[in-house]
Amino acid sequence: MSNIRFDNSYCGGCVRGPRGPVGPTGATGPPGATGATGPAGADGATGSTGPAGATGVTGPAGATGVTGPAGATGATGATGATGPTGEVITETSGFAANTSQSLIAVVLGGTPVPLPNSQNLNNITVNGANTVFTIPSVGRYYISYNVNFTLALLIGARILVNNVPLTSSQRSPVVSVSSLSADVITNLNAGSTITLQLFGLLGAATLQSGQGAALTIIRIDDTLV
Repeated sequence: MSNIRFDNSYCGGCVRGPRGPVGPTGATGPPGATGATGPAGADGATGSTGPAGATGVTGPAGATGVTGPAGATGATGATGATGPTGEVITETSGFAANTSQSLIAVVLGGTPVPLPNSQNLNNITVNGANTVFTIPSVGRYYISYNVNFTLALLIGARILVNNVPLTSSQRSPVVSVSSLSADVITNLNAGSTITLQLFGLLGAATLQSGQGAALTIIRIDDTLV
């Protein structure tokens, strides 16, 4: 339809004709600007639970808990087999004496005292002169002696271990005496020898009758200290 404008100003007596038909729809204009976002709708209903996921990696071990109370004592077990018999330390021991009122010729350097009487020796041996006693086992030993004379003499007595004087056993009086004694505890090795000796006099010493002289040896421990 042409854009013809009718201007009544040019036609004073003209009569307006009827409106013509509506023209065809024009082309669609460009989209307008997007309007503001409307308010959020209400939450929908919760969906059903999905399948369980795979098991995760095992976490580190937790701290050890406190110890629980002790349980009741169990029944006593059966008695075990008896062990082997242990060594009796004091089985190695000995005693010997001189009861025959012997006359002993003493020299300054020393003379052994024979002890042939009342011998009670267990695991200890003695030589033919009854002056040297040999022990079989290492250990600590108690040794004691006594000597009794018929007359008071300026004489000494001591124990020899392997022919060496045992200082702690030595008696050296400064006046004449009629008896001497001492006891010691000492370490000895297997095979050690023990002798009772008189010394410091150049002359004769007569032992009393009965226990004129005596020697005791007892092993008291199987280890050295």
